Amino acid sequence: MSIRGLKKKQPKTFKVKIITVDAEMEFSCEMKWKGKDLFDLVCRALGLRETWFFGLQYTIKGMCTWLKMDKKVLDQEIPKEDPISFHFLAKFYPEKVEEELLQEITQHLFFLQVKKQILDEEIYCSPEATVLLASYAVQAKYGDYDPNFHEPGFLAHDELLPKRVLRQYQLTAEMWEEKITAWYAEHRGIARDEAEMNYLKIAQDLEMYGVNYFPIAQNKNHTDLLLGVDAKGIHIYSINNRFSPNKSFEWSSIRNISCSEKELTIKPLDKKAEVFKFFSSQLKVNKLIFQLCIGNHDLFMRRRKVDSIEIQQMKAQAREEKARKKMESQRLAREKQLREEAERAKEELERRLFQLEDEARQANEALLRSQEAAELLAEKAQIAEEEAKLLAQNAAEAEQERQRLEITALKSKEEKRLMEQKMREAELIAVKLVKESDRRAKEAEHLKQDLHEAREAERKAKQKLLDITRLNYPHMAKYPQYSPGDSRDANFDRGSIKLDLKDIDLKRLSFEIERERLDYLEKSRKFEDRLKELKSEIHALKLEEKQAGLY
Repeated sequence: MSIRGLKKKQPKTFKVKIITVDAEMEFSCEMKWKGKDLFDLVCRALGLRETWFFGLQYTIKGMCTWLKMDKKVLDQEIPKEDPISFHFLAKFYPEKVEEELLQEITQHLFFLQVKKQILDEEIYCSPEATVLLASYAVQAKYGDYDPNFHEPGFLAHDELLPKRVLRQYQLTAEMWEEKITAWYAEHRGIARDEAEMNYLKIAQDLEMYGVNYFPIAQNKNHTDLLLGVDAKGIHIYSINNRFSPNKSFEWSSIRNISCSEKELTIKPLDKKAEVFKFFSSQLKVNKLIFQLCIGNHDLFMRRRKVDSIEIQQMKAQAREEKARKKMESQRLAREKQLREEAERAKEELERRLFQLEDEARQANEALLRSQEAAELLAEKAQIAEEEAKLLAQNAAEAEQERQRLEITALKSKEEKRLMEQKMREAELIAVKLVKESDRRAKEAEHLKQDLHEAREAERKAKQKLLDITRLNYPHMAKYPQYSPGDSRDANFDRGSIKLDLKDIDLKRLSFEIERERLDYLEKSRKFEDRLKELKSEIHALKLEEKQAGLY
């Protein structure tokens, strides 16, 4: 067989894009595949076994429709796209999520879808419940709360609350995060699947959970009611109230549901009860309602029958898986606890080590400071010792100086006393000298007077002698020479000798007086010099006494 022949025998395919709540996948499908073939391929790719809850949804002409499992994909009224887009979503909802959702992937897909419906406000939720649900969503995404890791602002990029709730209260994003974090911190130790299950357990009690709403009318002209289909039955709502149904038909009380064009008939199990008929705007809507009613009714009846072997195996596996996860969770919790204790012990040891290092550092710093202080003190002590020595030396010198000054003072006093005594003696001597000088001056004056008188007498005597000589010896006047042998001449000579002797005495006396006067003047000069010296010494002593007083 040729390669060209092999190529011709290869089946023709078309591409589809499957969009889940959190992912997108592309597949190549054969032209002859039915809806169930594509659906099984997607379930195998997801690892999903609880397939009866899900379906493939697409939008055509603004209306959401589910892909039929028993018809070929290309034979159905699907969008003409390449690839063809389908949304893999939950079509039917369980009555009790904790009992019916066995696989973790099933729980996760329901969790994501219900969360999206709450955030898109397709399911109404009170603000308090939305905060609690948001805390479980955060626990499922981030794990246990760690204040060191989950710092303020870590939820800034997560959509956790419906916009209606955000608009209803005047709270900042930080305030909402604080409220969510307060609940989130209390979920410590809850695993991801458990947090998602807790989310679904709260959500399944909401009035709009799992309900598909369709506009209907009780006659052909008015659309004034809403028909809701869920896992428990069929409910009739007023157009403005989707929370409290006006009338409900539980699956257990419905005998038959029939559909003909735009009319849908609900026959209660009680034959006496009134048959409920309503009309929809389109035949497709009636068919969609009819499909949802059949599917929900089948699941309702299935829950109340004995589980099939497959369901029993899945439940057993789920129990084993839960037990294993529980043990694993307990083991992980113990390990986590031990790790946390070890980390706390490590942190405590590190803190203690840091504290000891800090204490050691402080001790070293204190030691260095003490050493520096000791060095400073030693230096100060040395300086103080040197100052003490210097002061002692100064004190000794001062003592010596004091003693010297005392001795000097004593000497000065003694010298002063001696000086004063000498001064007194000098004064006495000066007085005596003055008196002696006066006496000598008087004596000299007397002597001068006597000398003057003697000279005057001598002059007179000589004059008289001359006069006598002239009178007695006139020739001698002319001839003054005389003969030595003459007696008169001898007498005259003797008179002359006497006069000469008297002159000599006078001269000697005058000389002695002059000499004593000179001696007196010399002594007076020496005494004055001595007095000056005494005054200088007394002045120096006074200065030394003043300096001694200052010391």
